[in-house]
Amino acid sequence: MTKASALYVGPVTHRRFRPKTHALRYRVFMLLLDLDEIPGLFARLKLLRPGRLGLMSFRARDHGDKAHDDLKAYVSARLTKAGVDGGGPIRLLCMPRVLGYGFNPLSVYFCHDGDERLTAILYEVRNTFGQRHSYLIATPEDGPDPVQQTAPKRFYVSPFMDMDLTYVFDVAPPGEDVRITIQVRDDTGPVLTAAFAGQRRELTDKALLHAWATHPLLTLKVMAGIHWEAVKIVAKGFRFNGRPPLPPEPVTIGTVLTSSREGASHA
Repeated sequence: MTKASALYVGPVTHRRFRPKTHALRYRVFMLLLDLDEIPGLFARLKLLRPGRLGLMSFRARDHGDKAHDDLKAYVSARLTKAGVDGGGPIRLLCMPRVLGYGFNPLSVYFCHDGDERLTAILYEVRNTFGQRHSYLIATPEDGPDPVQQTAPKRFYVSPFMDMDLTYVFDVAPPGEDVRITIQVRDDTGPVLTAAFAGQRRELTDKALLHAWATHPLLTLKVMAGIHWEAVKIVAKGFRFNGRPPLPPEPVTIGTVLTSSREGASHA
């Protein structure tokens, strides 16, 4: 019987502060998949299928380095290279493919040690050019909750954002709720904030059908929304930034903010 895997439903919000204001909000649903539980999920659920096809589906090669079906081995290797304790559950928060189409601007791996203590979070970012890059950041040994982390921006995501920026992550790990807030900052303060806040539901066919019915064409809507928002941003006079080469390493190592007070000083 699966215990950790779940469905989370809630709003995604974006708010840009400079050089001009811009905001958007839409609702999504996301899967939390314990990578060890995936075979059992496919055996139990009729509406979540492996591969590309199905009302909803999950394909391992949509994530990681696109080359391996064993995502746990892929993430574990990244943890080992970074010197982070692993060996326990790895749980992936992402959107499924819907009617064969999938796009995840951000997938988040919650990585645990053998005692099921959260030891790191891997943020896998994808842009609309088919490229991806990850940010791996350890968590403090004593908590805190929420987890607060930071990393320099190394990967081109939007033509309307500079590269010389810093990410600050504020994360309440999955429980009855999950919250992920990403603040993008420059030397003078926040430029943009993006967030997802989801409420947990049991991962059943009934819950999946309800999520699909209330969020039709989920991932296609997200991709269409990205491009429609780009049109509106252009109309506001935002300037374009050219796309630089990919960073030499596929993973950027970030750092933890050791206390809520320190995290707040970056907010």
